[in-house]
Amino acid sequence: MNSYQKEQSEAISMVWRHLIALDTAAIDGLKNMIADYLLFRNKVSEFLSEHFSAICNRKCYESKLSACCSREGIITFFGDVVVNLIESQDYEIISLLAALEQPNMGFKCIYLGKNGCMWRVKPIVCEMFLCKTAKQEVFNANPRPGEMWDEFKRWEKLYKWPDRPVLFDDLETYFINAGFSSTLMYLHNNPGLLNVKRKAQILKKHE
Repeated sequence: MNSYQKEQSEAISMVWRHLIALDTAAIDGLKNMIADYLLFRNKVSEFLSEHFSAICNRKCYESKLSACCSREGIITFFGDVVVNLIESQDYEIISLLAALEQPNMGFKCIYLGKNGCMWRVKPIVCEMFLCKTAKQEVFNANPRPGEMWDEFKRWEKLYKWPDRPVLFDDLETYFINAGFSSTLMYLHNNPGLLNVKRKAQILKKHE
C-alpha cells in the first residue's frame, strides 16, 4: 500500500467507523446536510448522460484510453468520502477498502473496477471533469449545453469553494468536532483554501 492508498484507506475507515456508531437521528441529520448536494449531483449526472455518454464511451471506454481515469492519485475531498459513505452499502465500502489493499500496477485509478467507478457518489473532481475533445465536440455543435455546463461549474463552487459557508467545510468541521483528523480535510489544511476563507471573513467584516 503506497502513501496515497494509505491516506485514502485511513479516511474511509475513519468515516465508516463513525457512521456505524451513529443513531438513526444523527444519520438523518447528515443526510439532510447533503440532500441539496445530491440533488445537484443528480442533475449533473443526467446532463452528462444526455450529452456526453455516447462520446465518452466511444473515445475512452471502447478505445480503452481515458483522460479522466488514467491516474491513480485522484483528488478526493474529505467531503467526498463522507457523502459517498453515507450513500453506500457496507459491501460497497468493503470493496473500496479491498481495492486500496491491492498494488496498482496499471496506469489507471485504483477505484476503477471492471464495471467502472467503484464509488456510488464519485468524487466531485471526477464528476466535473470533461476532456477538451469531448467539450469541443458537444459544445461546438450546440451552445446551450455549454451554457448549462458553465452554470453547473458555478453551482459546484457553492459546495466546495469556501468564500462562504459551504457543505464540504461543514462536513469537515462536523468530524473535527467529533475528534477526527484527516489530511483530506483540505478546507481546514490547504493554504490556498484557508486564504480564500480568510479573505471572505475580512470582506464580511467590512460589509
